[in-house]
Amino acid sequence: MKTIFIVEDETGIRDALQLLLSFENYEVRSFQDVKTFNARNSSSVPDLFILDVKLPDGLGTDVCNSIKSDPSTSHIPVIIISAHAQSDVVKNSCNADEFVAKPFDIDEVIIKIENLINS
Repeated sequence: MKTIFIVEDETGIRDALQLLLSFENYEVRSFQDVKTFNARNSSSVPDLFILDVKLPDGLGTDVCNSIKSDPSTSHIPVIIISAHAQSDVVKNSCNADEFVAKPFDIDEVIIKIENLINS
């Protein structure tokens, strides 16, 4: 079973993603902020990260840069989601593999996830 880590501060979005992705047979771990994410057991490495841009205690783009600069996680795909940022701005500020604008179509997100995990 493939694992996805989600860092999203909006409870409704985080819970919906977790539920819908679990229905797609993904193991999902979610985090409400950067602090909680950074406090995780780092020996557990996912197959994909989904990061919100604006978090209460930091930026998903900074988390993305940290993931992509760490040799143990640099190969793992990252999807950035945001209601405010533009795709080109995000792609210039971090090396995300995909960008999804909120509100999003969950089927579109699942297709992007499958393409990234299976590529």
